[in-house]
Amino acid sequence: MKESELLCECEEVHADVVEEKRRHMPGESVLYDLSDLFKILGDSTRIRILFAIDGTPMCVCDIAQLLGMTKSAVSHQLKALRQSDLITYRKSGKNVFYSLADDHVRSIIETALEHINE
Repeated sequence: MKESELLCECEEVHADVVEEKRRHMPGESVLYDLSDLFKILGDSTRIRILFAIDGTPMCVCDIAQLLGMTKSAVSHQLKALRQSDLITYRKSGKNVFYSLADDHVRSIIETALEHINE
């Protein structure tokens, strides 16, 4: 199908539809935050880290070993994930263990996987 065939040929605006959508459209700050979330999730290394710590908390050394990365590189990505509230951590002696922040994070990943596997 040509791009021009995908354009609407009508001149009439469906005001009722537009107004209904306008009432239910999230505010700009919410849309901005949502966009930021997708930017964070748009990095494959961060996605790999989220898969790594799903279900089993892991320390930086273990994540680095699993993903074949340096501890410094992993720490850099963990910081971005922490700042976005996608992961949490707990200290145990000298170790810091990272895990998914909540089931919402897991759900986002699972839903995205379902979408790309359709």
